[in-house]
Amino acid sequence: MFSPRATLRLISPLSQLSHHIHTSPTLSATFWESGPKFGYESFDPEKEPSMKEKFQMYKGGIHDIKKGVKMWKEECKETFLMDPELSIQPNQIDVVWKFDETTLDNWVVTRDKDHGEGFSDANLQVSTLGHGVFSGELNTNVPQDGMLKKSGYVNMRSKRYRKSFEREACYEWPMRTHLVIRCRGDGRSYMVNLHTPGEFDLSWADTYSYILFTRGGPYWQVTRIPFSKFFLSSKGRVQDKQEPIPIEKVSSIALSLVDKNNGPFQLELDYIGIEYDPSHQEEFAYEMYLMENEVRGIVHW
Repeated sequence: MFSPRATLRLISPLSQLSHHIHTSPTLSATFWESGPKFGYESFDPEKEPSMKEKFQMYKGGIHDIKKGVKMWKEECKETFLMDPELSIQPNQIDVVWKFDETTLDNWVVTRDKDHGEGFSDANLQVSTLGHGVFSGELNTNVPQDGMLKKSGYVNMRSKRYRKSFEREACYEWPMRTHLVIRCRGDGRSYMVNLHTPGEFDLSWADTYSYILFTRGGPYWQVTRIPFSKFFLSSKGRVQDKQEPIPIEKVSSIALSLVDKNNGPFQLELDYIGIEYDPSHQEEFAYEMYLMENEVRGIVHW
């Protein structure tokens, strides 16, 4: 017979995976998700494209092949000529997302009114100084459809990181300890979301989040957020069983405003980067504990 401690040691890996069992109307009825957008897809597979649309698709495909070959050559050079760990310098910021006129197409802005779930408005534009400006108006009024109980959200999200020939990939951030954001806000609190989707539909919505507090006023601020501070959520719900963020699985980043305060907002962004701080030794900021009949979070034996 196994002792209680040995039994918990055996079931601990299974309990760590149980945070992937999330709730949603689709999942409750079918136990599977039809797509990674969970019913918010805008593409209609039954719609027959016109001849003009087919021509544009063929033309875009040729362009993508040329672009893929060029990216593949650069990837080969980096693989054979560079060691990513040798390029890491302490307290040096490596910019991952730069906001200017040439990069705004890499971001997608969504709001509740896009799907008939509210009346908020948002857009991402270039300022007169050449930076990105995420602005609009948050509206928490709930549509009178008898279905929704809450409303009021806006979001800007980077497109998923891909390598050559549209291969889905994740960012390679070895040894990095902090996420760095240079911004100029309006005093409101925004949510920073790092998307870490898994292989199966139950983990497509896995997201690690933390709050970006802005000061407001005319001055820029540089915010350093340790990766150890990010907490796990899925489909807007914070999970009971937490674990450190898997840095090697980050595929995109998003900034959201859901502070329940009606009115205009504006967040000006210069860049988002990563940093290695050798003095930061914290692995996970949140205490996990062992209960009598179950394991809460990660237990290090």
